[in-house]
Amino acid sequence: VVYTQSEILQREVYLFERLDSPSREPMKHLKAICFLRPTKENVELLVQELRRPKYSVYFIYFSNVISKSDVKALAEADEQEVVAEVQEFYGDYIAVNPHVFSLNLLGCCRGRSWDQAQLARTTQGLTALLLSLKKCPMIRYQLSSEPAKRLAECVKQVITKEYELFDFRRTEVPPLLLILDRSDDAITPLLNQWTYQAMVHELLGINNNRIDLSRVPGISKDLREVVLSAENDEFYANNMYLNFAEIGTNIKNLMEDFQRRKPKEQQKLESIADMKAFVENYPQFKKMSGTVSKHVTVVGELSRLVAERNLLEVSEVEQELACQNDHSSALQVLHPTPGPRGAGGCGAAVPLGSAPCPPVPEPREQLPAPQLLPLPTQLVSAVVEYGGKRVRGSDLFGPKDAVAITKQFLKGLKGIENVYTQHQPLLQETLDQLIKGKLKDSQYPYLGPNTLRDRPQDIIVFLIGGATYEEALAVYNLNRSNPGVRIVLGGTTIHNTKR
Repeated sequence: VVYTQSEILQREVYLFERLDSPSREPMKHLKAICFLRPTKENVELLVQELRRPKYSVYFIYFSNVISKSDVKALAEADEQEVVAEVQEFYGDYIAVNPHVFSLNLLGCCRGRSWDQAQLARTTQGLTALLLSLKKCPMIRYQLSSEPAKRLAECVKQVITKEYELFDFRRTEVPPLLLILDRSDDAITPLLNQWTYQAMVHELLGINNNRIDLSRVPGISKDLREVVLSAENDEFYANNMYLNFAEIGTNIKNLMEDFQRRKPKEQQKLESIADMKAFVENYPQFKKMSGTVSKHVTVVGELSRLVAERNLLEVSEVEQELACQNDHSSALQVLHPTPGPRGAGGCGAAVPLGSAPCPPVPEPREQLPAPQLLPLPTQLVSAVVEYGGKRVRGSDLFGPKDAVAITKQFLKGLKGIENVYTQHQPLLQETLDQLIKGKLKDSQYPYLGPNTLRDRPQDIIVFLIGGATYEEALAVYNLNRSNPGVRIVLGGTTIHNTKR
């Protein structure tokens, strides 16, 4: 969702049609605004539309750069001169959060190489983002990833070819585009999450800000699909990065606030002034009612799924496997003794078995316990091939130098505030090193001869293979803790453990 229908109606836009809809009637009294990607198929549809126009005037906006040959084809089709305007409006990506974007692409690579169609689409989306932010960046990429180098080269080619479009005002410190590969950290997408936005995506799924609740037991018709958008939902904006325990408390406060306001809105209308006040306040009351119903339903379903799937126990084991060297207590859950706790092990095996975790000090043959769901051998091999030690360019599970080891040890002595959020994505460490000017050129080289002399201030980091909401939270916190630095995170998709 980019714009709510009520907001569009306020702009006097009353009809929404697809360009490829065959049943559209001519409406010469209306003007048309066309917004579309400049693909071959879309341009051809627009050519057919202009040859037999159904509206009086056309304002055409493309989400990315359109070729001169396509503009010529449109001009030749516009024999009735109904086109009033043609513009490029660079929005060829999905804005997820104020600092996060996605291209909604799944399966962008075939093995260790790009799918060529997906490479072209990713290049288009990334260059559209740069144009919309008015950035002409220096580019760094992950050396261990051939797809990262290939994408960096493709983006650079577009910048060179369209140099006039990228001729923005120079800043003292040039912006930086850092291109990374998901295979360097295949653990993060496999872990259960405990902040609001991440939990919703993991357990319910977020698709362009829409949540499908149709499978929730006893759901009302009005709540079968809801929208979660920080732009239009104050409660969501204030709580999306809070943990689940805090959400429960804040939901309770929201309901109490709603109950306090409710009697005032339903008081007797004894005068014209009372009626006027009711009419003025009713939309706000109705909006609050919808917000309460939506979030109570969502949080209630999250709670049900957490209990049903034993996610507290599962998550604790996941965190231990991902963050600790001693896996003995995790193995006790994976190989439980007979008793009530045994049920927890069934759920734990599914997400954990597929993760390329640190080596468990037990023979491999012991992993498939009788009560666990066995994983296909091909799946285990595929995961190791994708994100195993031989593929990764960084040390995912442990620091290498003495200073980093000391920091990790001291952190352990201080204790862990929350066993469910011990894990920190590799991206956080990578960006922290980048901000401090310590990111190694040998692992993340610049594309071309130029390098940054100063610490970067505008950073766009893009993950081939998809980003996660845990990484979005890490970027959010880095932006807050580093004044003067702005980081935007993007990915080919936004992951959960199901995709």
